[in-house]
Amino acid sequence: MNTTIRKILLGLALLPATASAQKKYEPTWESIDSRPVPGWFEDAKFGIFIHWGVYSVPAWAPKGVYSEWYQYWLQRKQVSGNNSPNDLAVYNYHKNRFGENYSYYSFADQFKAEDYDPDAWAKLLEKSGAKYVVLTSKHHDGFALWPSKEASKAFNRPWNSMETGSHRDLLGELTTAVKKTPVKMGYYYSLYEWYNPLYTSQQYEKYVDEHMFPQIRELVNNYKPDIIWTDGEWEQSDTTWKSKDIIAWMYNESPVKESIVVNDRWGKGIRQKHGGYYTTEYEAGAKFNRPWEECRGMGFSFGYNRNEDIEDYNSPQALVLLLTDVVSSGGNLLLDIGPDAHGKIPPIMQERLLQIGKWLAVNGEAIYGTRKWKQPAQWTAGNREYKQKGGHMASGEYILKQTVDPDPEFAVKQIFFTAKGNDLYAIAPVLPEGRWLIKDVTPAAGTTVKLLGSDKKIGWKKVAGGIELDVPKFTAKELPGDYAYTFKLTNVK
Repeated sequence: MNTTIRKILLGLALLPATASAQKKYEPTWESIDSRPVPGWFEDAKFGIFIHWGVYSVPAWAPKGVYSEWYQYWLQRKQVSGNNSPNDLAVYNYHKNRFGENYSYYSFADQFKAEDYDPDAWAKLLEKSGAKYVVLTSKHHDGFALWPSKEASKAFNRPWNSMETGSHRDLLGELTTAVKKTPVKMGYYYSLYEWYNPLYTSQQYEKYVDEHMFPQIRELVNNYKPDIIWTDGEWEQSDTTWKSKDIIAWMYNESPVKESIVVNDRWGKGIRQKHGGYYTTEYEAGAKFNRPWEECRGMGFSFGYNRNEDIEDYNSPQALVLLLTDVVSSGGNLLLDIGPDAHGKIPPIMQERLLQIGKWLAVNGEAIYGTRKWKQPAQWTAGNREYKQKGGHMASGEYILKQTVDPDPEFAVKQIFFTAKGNDLYAIAPVLPEGRWLIKDVTPAAGTTVKLLGSDKKIGWKKVAGGIELDVPKFTAKELPGDYAYTFKLTNVK
């Protein structure tokens, strides 16, 4: 028997032992939390959230308010968000636009998605530079974007995209299209539903056993997602949701048990304590010792809000710097887009995605696969506690106040840092000229400095405080893109 055949047979003999040795996760937080978040997620850094559903038909909320909560605002006659919105704002809009007796459930017939082109969506997502996408499979209104029999059964009406409106498996079509690209596919799933009869009658165990868990199993078994992004967890404990049993099933028995990624929204008080990666939402300045993700829209809504104007959308510069800020602190950015009811991604959202993608084409080396350095940023002197105005949701424009448009007496982030091995990336919101000090960096033999996207020589020398760069002047044609500029320093400490 030759050596090659002997090695092959030995490898085959070891396969059963390897499979049987796979760790079994118990339905306890101690066991579940011991599972590492799959490495691809922490390397990805940039994902796209997509909020799309029946709420995309009215597509309206006061500025600073989530439009995807339309049904709740309407039926509760209550609104919350930034800018102290009027509690009757959505109710009055609905009464004047559709009539007081027009049911939210009637919007399902208008959710036709006649312009929906999943392949075009997938190409746009890839061009944006995003490495994963998370689509709302079902939001808090319970409407499913796939042929979920449980959804229609629960509401005793057609309440999924196959049985009404578009008469298409909207989720399945996008999944097929995205899986033709390198982009990972994930699903948002709301644990609770505002007006599900089982839930409102407090039959929680029946709701979980006969509705929620079967839906999650169907999503995972039939569509094999890379991420399950749960939400709507805050009213009940993780015990009521049977969250530990569900996650243990995904980790032990599901067809994606080795690759599936989950977040931390699994019960009241569980966020940033248990589950997979940690999440924040319209926040600024987060830092964790576990993989984490900041999610937000381009404006102040996740679902498309026809009431938002150009000034309500974050600028491309703000979005690039926001991404850089989050990544420098070790996180991912999940940036939301809200298509309309016709299946069209608003052009301003398309433009923003392409602008980010163009920047990443030059600077992606400083984003993808990096880890946080010993400090996320280099600050100037001054007050670092910039306070958001207008409400609890931090606008993405906060980062401009910390970088290129500071208020008097406030400190500025001159540089964002990311690292990859012994290489350091110094990302500058403003391209410096002449001598420029990067503090607390120690060069070694073989250290080099270059500006990503440029062949111009960058001079440097070791000084007492770190490394001093000598940055030449650049003409407009020589500039390697817009918004922020990345210096790569190899072999440093």
